Amino acid sequence: QVQLVESGGGLVQAGGSLRLSCAASGSIFRFNAMAWHRQAPGKQRELVAIIASGGITHYADSVKGRFTISRDNAKNTVYLQMNSLKPEDTAVYYCYASSSSNYWGQGTQVTVSS
Repeated sequence: QVQLVESGGGLVQAGGSLRLSCAASGSIFRFNAMAWHRQAPGKQRELVAIIASGGITHYADSVKGRFTISRDNAKNTVYLQMNSLKPEDTAVYYCYASSSSNYWGQGTQVTVSS
């Protein structure tokens, strides 16, 4: 059973920074890719950033240049560094992992005040 546990969310003022962490139960080498998605109230869940097992990354246009996804294989953890946060970044952020099946974390709330 794969478990993904997010942490690091919270309340921050616009222009501030947060770093989200996603700790996986067991090695993350088994995943083809890991990603962060987010879902704002009344909106569909959207991809924020993804990192493949080879290290290639991709970002949503709305966060390019502000967010950075990274992975620490030794700690079985994926991070999302979020800088220059905007009120429109307010959402529940979910960790996602893909192998033969897809896995989701429980989500962590990020609230950016103006």
